[in-house]
Amino acid sequence: MSTTEVTPKCAACGKGGDGLKTCNGCKLVKYCNATCQKAHRPDHKKECKKRAAEQFDEALFKEPQREECDICMLPLPLLASWHTYQECCGKTVCMGCMYADRVENHRLLCPFCRTPDWKTQGEYIERLNKRAEGNDAAAVNVLANTYLKGSRGLPQDNEKANELWLRAGKLGDAMAYNNIGNSYYQGRGVERDLKKAKHYWELAAVGGYVAARHNLGGLERNEGNMSRAMKHWMNAAGAGWDGSLKEIRQGFLSGHVTKDNFEKTLRAHKEATDEMKSEQREAAGAHFGLPQQRDAYG
Repeated sequence: MSTTEVTPKCAACGKGGDGLKTCNGCKLVKYCNATCQKAHRPDHKKECKKRAAEQFDEALFKEPQREECDICMLPLPLLASWHTYQECCGKTVCMGCMYADRVENHRLLCPFCRTPDWKTQGEYIERLNKRAEGNDAAAVNVLANTYLKGSRGLPQDNEKANELWLRAGKLGDAMAYNNIGNSYYQGRGVERDLKKAKHYWELAAVGGYVAARHNLGGLERNEGNMSRAMKHWMNAAGAGWDGSLKEIRQGFLSGHVTKDNFEKTLRAHKEATDEMKSEQREAAGAHFGLPQQRDAYG
């Protein structure tokens, strides 16, 4: 049985053919050129905005793929302090694998590529800059964190950190977008702006950064959008974020979450946290005094 391909047509003038340009907003209609698009805008504007918002929400609330440690292949812990970026090879290694290599086996090598540890702060920054110059998003994010703290011999510079986080976010690092959101929430190197904080936390959530999603739940609740708040918190709790599970429990008690969704979230939270556990990670937490999750924004 043969099928007939439908030739796309301009939504304004009806002409068909190759080379039509898709509407950047809704991605549903096509136009011959900017003139046709402008002419059709009064009729299309409302539908376009509605569909664009629907598409954004589809991406925003989609369950992301979880990142894994490049050595043990277990899902990475949600807190950044429980894993480390290796500036020599660009791999991300959980602190459990770092503990096994450094403490149990007494090695001073990268646990992934076996490059000897840097010996001076300058050597570390040189390695990090080299990877950042190659547009390694994680390296740019780490460099920004270094400016935030004023560590590794670099000056403390909030504006530089924000500039680098924006670059890292555009390169694909969701944590970097979360950090910019934190800056706008706190007024760190920028004027405090909750609208911009929400924007960058949403970009981070789309990229899979769970802490940003927890923060979004709080913003939505404060704006009176309880349904969206609970959706964010169910998603974050299902990924293992303890603070969001507390919010879902409270939501259940106050009638904002059904019994079925509460039970599903409890199971998902347990499954996620169990998948992130290992004896090495527990030993690393005790040995290095690693922090636990916190509920505070930013």
